[in-house]
Amino acid sequence: MNKAKEASKIDGRTFLRDAFVAEQEVLRLQLALSSKSITHNGVMGEVNEAHFIEVLRKYLPNRYGVAQGIVVDCNGATSDQIDIIIFDPQYTPTLLDQQSHRFVPAEAVYAVLEAKPSINKQYLDYAANKAASVRRLERTSVPIRHAGGEHPAKALFPIIAGIVATDVEWADGCASKSLIETLGALTGEREINLGIALSDCAFQVKEGSLHLTEKGGSLAAFLFLLLGRLQALGTVPAVDWERYGAALSGNA
Repeated sequence: MNKAKEASKIDGRTFLRDAFVAEQEVLRLQLALSSKSITHNGVMGEVNEAHFIEVLRKYLPNRYGVAQGIVVDCNGATSDQIDIIIFDPQYTPTLLDQQSHRFVPAEAVYAVLEAKPSINKQYLDYAANKAASVRRLERTSVPIRHAGGEHPAKALFPIIAGIVATDVEWADGCASKSLIETLGALTGEREINLGIALSDCAFQVKEGSLHLTEKGGSLAAFLFLLLGRLQALGTVPAVDWERYGAALSGNA
């Protein structure tokens, strides 16, 4: 007898929830192992980023690329190093790739996430500064030609920013007043839109208010929040490659 099949027949919602909780437990154990066995903080951070990237690649549609890197614009300005970039790999190539290093054109970016051991004020401020370093870059957008004519240049959407972590440091978890106050103070280029503490819950900021998911199953909740936000963005703008070329030739 296949227990999973029987469970799905008896209560499909419980079956689905339990399956995602098991997936979450695998990720939690991987992160716990790295914290207990890796003695170099930099290496441990890279390993944890890789674990989160692996999960995102598994669940996001193939139209989204997921990698660490630096974002670059048509003027040659660059962002800080970003732990996790969700970008368009289909129409926008990454540039100057070397091993795990790459430059992602600003126009290709859907979202940027910082991977940290926990959520607290310091790490939220840090993630906000990383997001600002991406959002302040210039993005181009040009019309798209097709057989029937031309689509107008796509309006630029706001880039999503978030934080992913194992724990939340406040005693009352994501429901903490301190989390609400910290997120409320992060506005404009430094706004944090969503996040997850695996041990607690996922959250998102929507229309100025903080919305928390139920405890348990935080990974699935975060993935669905992220998928919904990505879906709402549609597609990235078409890059004005002549602007990039002009910067290289000195004719910008």
